[in-house]
Amino acid sequence: MFYFSMFFQYVAQYMKTRLEYRADLLVEIFSDLLFQAVNLIFIIVVFGHTQFLGGWSREEIIFIYGFFLVPYALFSAFFNIWDFNERYIVKGELDRILTRPIHSLFQIILERMELESLFGVFTGVGVMFYAGSKLGLTVSWYDPFVFVLFVVGGVLVYGGIFILLACISFWADARTSIMPMMYNIGNYGRYPVDIYNPVIRFILTWILPFAFVGVYPSAYFLGREEWYSYAFLTPLIGVVFFILSIFTWNEGVKKYRGAGN
Repeated sequence: MFYFSMFFQYVAQYMKTRLEYRADLLVEIFSDLLFQAVNLIFIIVVFGHTQFLGGWSREEIIFIYGFFLVPYALFSAFFNIWDFNERYIVKGELDRILTRPIHSLFQIILERMELESLFGVFTGVGVMFYAGSKLGLTVSWYDPFVFVLFVVGGVLVYGGIFILLACISFWADARTSIMPMMYNIGNYGRYPVDIYNPVIRFILTWILPFAFVGVYPSAYFLGREEWYSYAFLTPLIGVVFFILSIFTWNEGVKKYRGAGN
């Protein structure tokens, strides 16, 4: 209950701060929506030259992209730790975090919230409904529950991977980061993995499992039975990676030497 209380207090303070600068908030929301629209236009342009990509139709890939946007939006809202090395290790702000009687990672997640990214959830659901209507997909009574389960799994996959990357800073605190490169690699998860080289497909499935954020769970709703086993692995992969990331974080905090010289 203490952590729930802290979460809602942070959210309340965040909203008060953001609503002080409404124009800035609207510009950020618009820029996020524009970025998503550009990616969607790219898919449409690609299919202007071909009807299928690796056996997937345009509407199927649009559906995958729409699904991908939902867990990615939640991840972007609550796991905005791309600058962890620079801000908390190099500049020493982790010292401040560690003096408080609450888990350090939980504090950092709350401090770095960007709730305006949640608008991507509505965009993703809208894209899915559009593509699903074109494909003639039907929805069973249990599909919304499966959808939520897969989305949570996708968020945990993304969160776990990037927390693990942030943990590298506890052992190597130089002013370098592989976060930007990993964000780019993560985008591969919004396309069918069978269009890639087998090595890349293996990496996106078992090493950096971004495929469990987009294509694998989407395959269930698209009726791609050959991918069902992977789809239902999504929550398990998410939990495994997230637990591993929390364990690594706790061990890394023990190695933290502070900002003093």
